[in-house]
Parts: sequence; C-alpha cells; structure tokens
Amino acid sequence: MPWEFIVKLSLSVRIAEAACKTKLNVGLDEIIRLAVENGYEAICMRASAGGVQTPIDELFRMRMQIEAAGLVVSMVTADFDVPLNNEDGPNSLREIGPSLDAAAALDCDLIRVCLKTRDDISRARESADRAAERGIRLTHQCHTTTLFEQIEPILDVLQQIDRDNFGVIYEPANLMLCGEPYDVSAMERLNPYLMNAYVQNHRLDPDGPESLETWCRGVVRFHHIPLWEAGGVDFAASVAGLKAIGYDGYLTVHQHYAHIMGPDEAAIESARYLRGLIEQESERA
Repeated sequence: MPWEFIVKLSLSVRIAEAACKTKLNVGLDEIIRLAVENGYEAICMRASAGGVQTPIDELFRMRMQIEAAGLVVSMVTADFDVPLNNEDGPNSLREIGPSLDAAAALDCDLIRVCLKTRDDISRARESADRAAERGIRLTHQCHTTTLFEQIEPILDVLQQIDRDNFGVIYEPANLMLCGEPYDVSAMERLNPYLMNAYVQNHRLDPDGPESLETWCRGVVRFHHIPLWEAGGVDFAASVAGLKAIGYDGYLTVHQHYAHIMGPDEAAIESARYLRGLIEQESERA
C-alpha cells in the first residue's frame, strides 16, 4: 500500500505581526479563528503574541484558548531577539530556562533559537541538554546572517552540537536568498535533523525594494510576494521534496503579510494554495 502523504498546516502569528515584530496588529483570538475556519491544525507562537515576557498564567490561558479551539502550539519563538535576528538573538542560549518555561506553559515541545557565532555552539549543546530533561527540543531556522545560512555549514554545526533534540527548520526562501539549493537534494541532507518546515515567499531582484544582508553573498535585494505568486520559491518542488523524504510534521505559514494584505486573506489563500499542492502530491503514485 503506498504511503499516504499527510502534512499538518500550522499558522504563524507572524501573518498579523507589526513590522517591529514585537506586537500583533490583531488579537490572538482572531488568529485562532482564522486557523480554525481555514483548516489549520496548529498555531506557531512568537513573543509578539506571548513569550518569556508574558506571565506564565497568561501563557497558560492562551494555551487553554488554543486547545479549546481544537488546535495545538506547533512551535514557540519565545523572545523578541530571535526573530529580530540581532546581536542579542543567541541570548536565550545563555539562560534557556525562561524559554523552557514559556514552552511548557503552552504545552509545546519545540523552541526556535538563534546561533550567530562559534561560541554559541557549546551554549546550544548545554541548552539542549537542559531542554531534554523537560522533553523539549530546540531548533534553528535556515536564516541569513546566522550559522544556519548554507547547507554545508548547517550540517557542520548540527554535528558539533550532536544532540538528538536539536535540529533545523527547513525554510526555502532564506536558502534561496543565500544561493543554496532547497529542493529534495537539500532536504535529504537536512532530513536527519528536520523538526519543522516554514514557508514564505520572495522574488529575487537586484533592484528590489527589500534587502537582507547575508554572510555568504553580501546584500541581497528582493520583493515580498504571496506564497502563490510565481517568480519566487518553487513551492511545488518544496512540497514534492517533503513527500520524497517522508516528512509528516508541520508546514507552517511563516509569511509576514502585513504590507501585502490583511491576515484574513493571507490565512485563507495560503491554506488553499498549500492544500492544493499537498493534495496534488498525495494523488501521485
């Protein structure tokens, strides 16, 4: 009997995040409503909705609200500095306790962290050991200006950390910005460490209005575009690759849509587009 390709959709609160990445433009209850109405199975939490700065009892209340809607928390980015990817991004690795407490309050076993220097590797190893004591995993997104820009260095760092509960988030747009492959060949290499998958879309353009610094290619310019718009990431290839490696975890809509469209349209159209790709792959032998 052929293997059934089932991927669970998760909706990141980032779809309704302000540009500062520290607050939401709508309430968490509205994001939960959008997730339920559009067939998502989980919410990806960030500090903009609730994190280490939030009282534990308030995080627990959020968890109850999410669970009452039939959802779970797929991952927690527990502080502001990790998504801002600034020099303080790795600080949570110096004292992982508050992030572990936040994740536990949300009943989530996966926390996103940030590594920017070789010194962060030993801290990541120590933090992973502390997380393991509580049944929690740590993971790092493929991301510009971190130790996780390119496939080969990513694998080198993961091998140095050498902890079963430390892994990687596959994210093709950042790999594309860094000139890296993001097809099945890349996924097969990352697969032993794969703990989550993100989707967001960019279209490369040397005259584009947006820019990000990379350590491997310098400044790269691009356009933010919706997931379903052509000219950016080949998501059909990404979804096909996830099927090929037997991935059955969460596929998280990680797009920052605030300057493109409202959260309603973003949640509706992203789910429709991704579900279409998943169903297309499911129907293939």
